[in-house]
Amino acid sequence: MTKPAIPANDFPVEVEKTTVKTNTGKPLAEAESEPVAEEIADRLNEQAYREEHERWSP
Repeated sequence: MTKPAIPANDFPVEVEKTTVKTNTGKPLAEAESEPVAEEIADRLNEQAYREEHERWSP
């Protein structure tokens, strides 16, 4: 299963109730509850942060 690519300029992702959205408001995912949506957003943002730092670190 391939993961859909989320462009770097869509980060950080945000949560509005149960919807995970890009920083421009485009919906990415619908979760079953607000805590789950927040967990998804946190994990996506952490991964994007790590990837960005790995790209620039020697």
